[in-house]
Amino acid sequence: MTLSNNHTTVLLNEAVEALCINPDETYIDGTFGRGGHTQLLLAKLSANGRVIAFDKDPEAVIVAKRISDTRLSIRHEGFKNICELPDSSVAGVLLDLGISSPQIDNPARGFSFRFDAPLDMRMDTTRGISVAQWLERADVNQITEVIREYGEERFASAIAKAIVTRRQERGAISTTTELAQLVADTVKTRESGQNPATRTFQAFRIYINAELEELQQALAASLNVIKPGGRLVVISFHSLEDRIVKQFIAEHSKDVYDRRMPLALPKNKKLKALGRIKPCMAEISRNPRSRSAVMRIAERLAA
Repeated sequence: MTLSNNHTTVLLNEAVEALCINPDETYIDGTFGRGGHTQLLLAKLSANGRVIAFDKDPEAVIVAKRISDTRLSIRHEGFKNICELPDSSVAGVLLDLGISSPQIDNPARGFSFRFDAPLDMRMDTTRGISVAQWLERADVNQITEVIREYGEERFASAIAKAIVTRRQERGAISTTTELAQLVADTVKTRESGQNPATRTFQAFRIYINAELEELQQALAASLNVIKPGGRLVVISFHSLEDRIVKQFIAEHSKDVYDRRMPLALPKNKKLKALGRIKPCMAEISRNPRSRSAVMRIAERLAA
């Protein structure tokens, strides 16, 4: 079944190939999105194969439920919840991180400064608080830390002070346009070709959805749920995500020695790093949003 959507899946074939599919096994698609990876996975599985998909976005869950295939189950929750699955129960975990085109292009979601919309940015609109609600009460130090840590923005302090000053004088920021304009008025030195609000929007989205914390939890859980010989495949879209994935794979791809017991045997490494893949120029030309993608692959070793 081909679903109608305006999302182009990044590294579609490469990601599924990296999973080294066994048709009779079970695989996790940790970010269903609009189903690109899931549908290709289903096409490669036998009647005995299964795909367990996760997504926090209720709109993505609606799309997933349109797929009339008993081999697919969809869970309306973040991929950190793969920890609830039995140990060694799947042959592969695929995490396609970041934000999908339908989320960016839907003004009501508040992810983009291209539209005038409520400043929301929640992946799951059924729970939690929006960015606007957080900015109503966050102090200048909290806002500075978020912009600096998650946006890697050198003008974090100035932007945070401007946000708090605006709140004191005219009330809290509530729309994407207000935030984008405030950042533009505050950031005088701009990177060529990039909207000055890009890093701030990224920072607030990552923070409000606890994206990096959830990634760390999911990676740790993958060590338990993936059976020996299975694969971990992660597609990142910015340096903060990729750094976490790279360090995680590196950490578990080497023997660990207990310095307190120098004569003891090392704890066996759990992963084998299989390298990274980036989109080719043809894919970047077709889908410019893929240009920052990095896919890292690892194999679960025997315990």
